[in-house]
Amino acid sequence: MTASLPAAGRTPVRRLAGLLHRRRRLRLSLLLTAPLLWLAVLYLGSLGVLFVSAFWTTNSFTSEVVRVWSTDNFNALLTTPVFRQVILRSVGVALAVTVLCAVIAFPLAFYTARVARPRWRPLLVVAILTPLWASYLVKVYAWRLILSQGGLADWMLKPFGIGGPGFGLPAAVMTLTYLWLPYMILPVHTALEQLPADLLDASADLGARPGRTFRSVVLPMVLPSVAAGSVFTFSLSLGDYITVQIVGGKTQLIGNLVYSNIELNLPMAAALGTVPVVVIVLYLLAMRRTGALSSL
Repeated sequence: MTASLPAAGRTPVRRLAGLLHRRRRLRLSLLLTAPLLWLAVLYLGSLGVLFVSAFWTTNSFTSEVVRVWSTDNFNALLTTPVFRQVILRSVGVALAVTVLCAVIAFPLAFYTARVARPRWRPLLVVAILTPLWASYLVKVYAWRLILSQGGLADWMLKPFGIGGPGFGLPAAVMTLTYLWLPYMILPVHTALEQLPADLLDASADLGARPGRTFRSVVLPMVLPSVAAGSVFTFSLSLGDYITVQIVGGKTQLIGNLVYSNIELNLPMAAALGTVPVVVIVLYLLAMRRTGALSSL
């Protein structure tokens, strides 16, 4: 009688818990089903719709979408000079923002990770990440006020006899650099913080100067983290259009063309939207060779 009590007291919930405890693969599959389903249906599904609609056309009279297979949109992207210029300009802006973020982030990260006192390092990291808590639009409009005529930039440069950059491509690059700089500082800070001090001491004992130590010891170990940060700065800058709309003046990037065509020519907007996706995929494949993806 007593031997049958444990078996009788096992509820379906307990039996299911025991089954999941014994079968780890089943437990992992059930755990990942919901997020993978979300990714497959919403994210990959929307990308699939984007690619398919890029091959449709529009009625030249009514501007209605005609679901007929055609490559005219991609031919226009390759043959129209304006589209080629905008695509190259967008990639150039993304690369410029990435390079500026790397140049600015490295000394800041080196100070926060190796120079500052240990008790101040967490506070400095929090200070670097604090701008991410502010609204995107608030930060962009703040830069619009700074770069506007008679703004802070003009006031600071007036003693040198020059004016601020105003609105245009340089203003867009500066604003995007400010927006995505924390995404570069954080991985570089982590890499420098994990850099063994014994390697730096050994390099100095062997007679290497600081420049040689930086090139031969520090840079090879930190480069994957720089590449990991560049994945964020490059992709976010390539797909941005609000910043260019607010501080870019008459500058046009891919995002602006997508936004302007989404009402008039949806298939062309979809074809333009595939360009950043393809460029980012190629960029990720290039970064994979540096080991950056393992640092994310």
